[in-house]
This record gives sequence, structure tokens and C-alpha cells, in this order.
Amino acid sequence: MLSLEQVKRSLEEAGQSHVLHFWPELCEEDRDSFLRELSQLDLKGLRDHCEEAAKAAASPTDILDQHLEPLPPQSIGSVRKSDQESLAAWEHEGLLQISKDRVGVLLLAGGQGTRLGVQYPKGMYNVGLPSSKTLYQIQAERIRKIQELVDVKHGSKCTVPWYIMTSEFTLAPTEKFFKDNNYFGLEPSNIMMFEQRMIPAVTFDGKVILQGKGKIAMAPDGNGGLYQALVDNMVLEDMKKRGVEYLHVYCVDNILVKMADPVFIGFCVSKGADCGAKVVEKAYPAEPVGVVCRVRGVSQVVEYSEIQPETAELRGPGGELVYSAGNICNHFFTRDFLQDVAQKFKSQLKQHVAIKKVPFVDTQGNQVKPTKPNGIKMEKFVFDVFSFSSKFVVFEVVREDEFSPLKNADGAATDSPTTARNSLLAQHCRWAVAAGAKLLDEHGNDLLPTTASVSAADKGPAQCEISPLVSYFGEGLEPLLKGKTLPTPFILSEERAKELQAP
Repeated sequence: MLSLEQVKRSLEEAGQSHVLHFWPELCEEDRDSFLRELSQLDLKGLRDHCEEAAKAAASPTDILDQHLEPLPPQSIGSVRKSDQESLAAWEHEGLLQISKDRVGVLLLAGGQGTRLGVQYPKGMYNVGLPSSKTLYQIQAERIRKIQELVDVKHGSKCTVPWYIMTSEFTLAPTEKFFKDNNYFGLEPSNIMMFEQRMIPAVTFDGKVILQGKGKIAMAPDGNGGLYQALVDNMVLEDMKKRGVEYLHVYCVDNILVKMADPVFIGFCVSKGADCGAKVVEKAYPAEPVGVVCRVRGVSQVVEYSEIQPETAELRGPGGELVYSAGNICNHFFTRDFLQDVAQKFKSQLKQHVAIKKVPFVDTQGNQVKPTKPNGIKMEKFVFDVFSFSSKFVVFEVVREDEFSPLKNADGAATDSPTTARNSLLAQHCRWAVAAGAKLLDEHGNDLLPTTASVSAADKGPAQCEISPLVSYFGEGLEPLLKGKTLPTPFILSEERAKELQAP
């Protein structure tokens, strides 16, 4: 730990001496913890961080339209447009790599559930499924199921290690939640949680914001803080020791995420890619999602705010959007590529500006909860490494099957607990009907295959939920459900599946 004199000198050099304004008022214990926090800051880089944040916030957004071009067709794969033979070959390749313990998954879980209106990590959120499962439980059970499918197919015992990047806010509650739930049936030694770095929030005139008299307002450095965190926590060394060559990286809030998706992994491996991104077709030109495309010949994600409406509306000869590859934070990386990023490129990652309402203490020491944005949080994005890739590919998937994020509290039009829950239930209705089951509503009336999975304005799809421990992606249901009439709500748990299997 640094001495008070060392910290004072560094803060003065950075033009941030106001940080110690309330030092005389702090008790001994608070002084100790504040000094420890300040010692962990990158004090040498603090002046640059604050100046760059203020400058970036004042700069106009780049308009990139004249430099944009769509991705070349040879680098794109698609679930919808590929033949069954190709999809089967990619799946076979992916399952083979998993069977050899070469595949890991990495969860980006640094954000709190603030927009959801909760004070705990998003992964602990229960969207109101009949089973009451949380996002973490659903994801853990999908890992268990893919391991089981691979073991049956290849006659071997495989492991898909789960790396979970948390932040200062989410690490302790996430660790406790997993422990309290017996790691959802996974082997604890195959789950590694680690923290990303925190960086100070800054005012528009480049001053570090004090959250309390002895506390700086800190924020996670964005999901692009992954690459520094891999180094800080020796994650790449752990992957190497386990023989993990390929990593599936995804965001915690997508209730439909396919963990270690063998089709995606197989596609990327077959193409010799070092970096890949799953995308969904944009629903409409102005949909607020980033677009995967090329800028000045280099693959990257361009934020929707950086594209003019007329460019977003451009259509090809078949009427399809020219810039339709919507980014869903679902990526493939080789370990070698991540090693390169960690060693050569992470310092070149672009910083993005997020303007936020940051609680602070005023010069009189009063706690203030601002009603309008007053601070800048600088973030890096996980996808900004695409430009460093030597073989980048994109894989288009069907939104209804694979993407329904949880971002907003109920009442919002999109990305809420209700929309996430309905997406999963609708998918499970489609699986049950495809397996030959007939679903009944709560009054015992037939639900037609065409309407069972459709969300009506006043109520969601039929309450049919299938445990990931029974089916990873709709497979294996026919022997259980064909010819069966199922009153809803219906939960197909492991126990229920055994009953249905019984002669």
C-alpha cells in the first residue's frame, strides 16, 4: 500500500487533489480503506484517463457511412440459409472439439441489474418461469446437458469449463449464490470467477467524482475489460493447462443463449477462424443494435448511433437490408488469438463514452443523487478486437431461437422479464409441438400448433417449460412427447421425463 504522501503527490500531478478534500473528516478505519483503494488506482495514468474522458465526451460522434461496406459473403454462415448437410457437419465438428476438452465458455457478468430495478447481479434474476429458474441456473444446466450429449455420442467424459467475469459489485454475491445452490450440479473446480478492473467516473470537466467522503465513484471498464482481466487473473494460463483451444464468450442477459453451441463452434473451426460473431438479422432498419460490417476494409461493430438513417435503410436486390447483421454479444475466440490480444493489442482498444447519472458528494459533503447525467464512464467493448483478427467470420442465427436479452424492468416495450420469459416459453411450445405433443390451455381446450407459441397482447404463450437437463435445443423429445396430450402449465423436468419414459 502506498503512503498518504505518495498518493497526495500522485493526485496533485494528475490535477485531482480534490479527491482528498474530506481526508481530515475521516475516521482511522475509513482512511485505511480509502488509502487502500487509492493505492490500487492507476495513479500514473489518471491524468490521461480524466483528460481523455472529458475530451471524448465533448467530441461529436463519428459518422462512418462513406467508409462502410457489408461483410463479404464468404465470411458468413447462416442457420437459415445453409443446407442440413453443412449444419450437421459443423455440429459434428463442434461436438468432437467439446469431447476433446478443447472448448470453454466465458460469461460476461460484470453489470448490476440497475435498469431491471434490482440491486443484485442479473444472473440471479428470476424472470417468472413456471420453474422459477434464474438465468444462472438455466445456463449451468445447459452446460451440464451439452456435456452429457457429447459423452453419449463420443463415449467419453468431457468437461466444458465455465469462466465467469464479474466486477467488484457482482463477485461476492455471485460466488455466494453458486455456493448456496451447490453450483447447480456442476463441478466447482470447473467454474472460475474473476474480476474485471474498475475505473473512476469523471465529471465533464475531467475531475474524478467522489461518491462519498472517502470513496471514489468507480465503474467496471466495460465488457472489453475482459482482455486485461484475462491477464490480471491468469485465465489464459488456466485455459492452456486444461487444453482449452476455443472459447465461447457471451453476455449474461440472453435467456436463449446456447452454451458452447456446437454448430457455431464447428462452423468457426471448419473455417479456420480465430474470431467469430453470432448475429441476428435486424428486425427493422432503425433497430437500436450494433451492426457487424466493415469500415475501411476492417471488420468491426458499428453502433446504430453512428449510422445515418438512409444508410441503415439501404436494401439489396432481393429487398434485404444491406446492413442487417445485428450484433448480439455472442462470440468465438481461439486461445491463440486471445493471447495475441493480451500481448499486443489490448492497449489499442478504443474507449467508448457512457454519459451517466453518478451519485456524488458536493463540496459541503452532502450526498447528491443527480436527476440528469453528470458524469462520464469510459468503457471498452468486447467486440472491438474484431479488427485485430486475421480470419474473422460471422454466423447468422434465428432471433426467436437464440436471442432475447433482459435489460429493462417490466413495463418497457422490449427486453424485459416478460419478453424474455415469453421467448423461452414460446420456444419450448414449438419444441413440444414439433415432437408430436398436443397442448391444452387452462380450460382444457386444444392449443393449435400455430397459436401455442404465439404471445397474445393480453397473455403470453402457453406455459410449457422444458428443463435444459432434458433437452439442450429441442432434441430427444419425440420419444417422451409424441402423441401425448399435455395440459398447461406443464414443466418437463428430469423427473417428469423419467415418468414419461416408463412403459
